[in-house]
Amino acid sequence: MEFAEILRRRRTVREFEDRPIAPEAVERILASGQRGPSAGYIQGFAFLVLTEAEDLRRFWPFAPNQTRYKPRVMNAPLVIVPLADRASYLERRAEPRWPAPYWQIDTAMAAMLILLAAVDEGLDGFLFWLMPDAKEEFPDSEIPAHVQRFRDEFGVPEGCDPIGAIAVGHRADDLPPQRAGIAAERREYETFIHRGRW
Repeated sequence: MEFAEILRRRRTVREFEDRPIAPEAVERILASGQRGPSAGYIQGFAFLVLTEAEDLRRFWPFAPNQTRYKPRVMNAPLVIVPLADRASYLERRAEPRWPAPYWQIDTAMAAMLILLAAVDEGLDGFLFWLMPDAKEEFPDSEIPAHVQRFRDEFGVPEGCDPIGAIAVGHRADDLPPQRAGIAAERREYETFIHRGRW
């Protein structure tokens, strides 16, 4: 598939068929995540990969807002949790020298490559947050507690922070076409391009 077609085809898909993904496709998708830029070539990210039914069953309670509104998201046979390792960057350089949190930026770039690689494999996916149930108000302190419960459940070490999770699978056959008018809502190209000066 041509790269321009991959970009055109990529969209947020939250509903999947109950179909497996070939293991070799999973490995190609994961390998693609390693190909992004990395500040100082530190590569301070890791992927928690969930493909076994029991692991996926244990995972979905950490994304209640996704499963309530789009229950077919749980058909995704692959969930990847990109984890940013801040300490690996700070071991190389003191934090005040970093103009941006590159541990998160590098991990986000890896996540984008994973999403594009999934499209190249004829699959779809989306990136979402790990959050408590938003049906009720919760204090800000509940989000770190929720992430800590996730860490405990999957043995993720302290300091490896999930930037979200990526569900990957075969788009549901009956998924309606992209909402009419979505293209019109996309910002005009010229509105975010500033050449030479703002």
